[in-house]
Amino acid sequence: MKKKRTNSTFRKLVRKAHLFLGLGSDLIIFIMAITGCLWAFQEEIEAFTSPLPEIAKQDAPVILPIKARELAHEVFPERHVHGTLYGAEDEPVKVIFYEYEPEFYHTVYLHPYSGEVLHIENNLTGFFPFVLEGHRYLWLPKPIGEQVVAWGTVIFAIMLISGIVLWWPKNRKNRKQRLTLDWKETTKWKRKNYDLHSVIGFYISIVAVVIVFTGLVMAFENFKAVAYSSLGGDKETLWRVPENFSGEKIDTGVGSMDRLYYILKDEYPQAVDLEFHYPATDEESIYVEIGYTEGIYYDADYRFYDQNTLEEITSPTIYGVYAETGFPEKVMRMNYDIHVGAIGGIPGKVLAFFASLICASLPVTGFLLWYGREFKKKPARGIRTEKERVLAVTD
Repeated sequence: MKKKRTNSTFRKLVRKAHLFLGLGSDLIIFIMAITGCLWAFQEEIEAFTSPLPEIAKQDAPVILPIKARELAHEVFPERHVHGTLYGAEDEPVKVIFYEYEPEFYHTVYLHPYSGEVLHIENNLTGFFPFVLEGHRYLWLPKPIGEQVVAWGTVIFAIMLISGIVLWWPKNRKNRKQRLTLDWKETTKWKRKNYDLHSVIGFYISIVAVVIVFTGLVMAFENFKAVAYSSLGGDKETLWRVPENFSGEKIDTGVGSMDRLYYILKDEYPQAVDLEFHYPATDEESIYVEIGYTEGIYYDADYRFYDQNTLEEITSPTIYGVYAETGFPEKVMRMNYDIHVGAIGGIPGKVLAFFASLICASLPVTGFLLWYGREFKKKPARGIRTEKERVLAVTD
């Protein structure tokens, strides 16, 4: 008897926590989920709606990283070039400008052979940048929005766990009912709404937990470090570019980055793209990201080279050569691709799309449940409902 009372008290506390946390975060969770849903096929939609200019492959050398930066600086003279991306030889060279504060994020598309400016894109405007800003900041100022989203993700994690506790039936006989949508023509909308919230919510909870967990890894650096160390990892999780072995940059004649381009093109013919990042200081090494698979990022190589000698430098972080990383590093590097479903290709993105869509529905159906109970139509005084009459007889 005491155990039953304890279980009943525990479920009441869980129900209250689920209710109050939900009422306080419904809008935040809805925006995060619906924008995540819209983001799922961002790459495919943008490739279809904004195709790259077609360029005939030529038997001529492409413009090299130093020249590409010079040409792009003619468009934005005072801005910082983050990196230059080389794809296929019939695609434009992309020079990416990025500054954190105030945020400036543009891409200049250059003809790979002539260096002509083909297109200039503001990566902070348009539909998908708007969606991403909502997902990451709720369209609030970044410092405020980041914290709201981060802690909103924590609350959503608690909501998922408490929701599973409340869903779990007290006996096996009721379990089948909790797993099916047993709707009839006479089933009222309130019952349907309850089933949508509890039954559909339970089925999607496993996928939702994965999405939330990967979101927490991105939201909290400490959480990321703990998750990584729990897998047995012992490297740094913070991103940083190592310094040169040889110290400050010296005059080596031909630009080191230009020579590195030819070296890497020969060494990695299977690469789908090469992204060169220009050192921010004379002591910093050259950072190159080598991608091998379209649409995913985890299996890319992050390689670092001394500015003066082009000697390769091993990174002390989880970001290095993918084939040389251990299981903990691989899991951490897969985090973003898991979060957006890209890890599973198109089927994975479809799953992420519907999971996010259902997650967006949970705050709505949950609010309707609360509203229906809190503001339900009360019977006239002195007239008992059918349920009250039945209870009176059974008591």
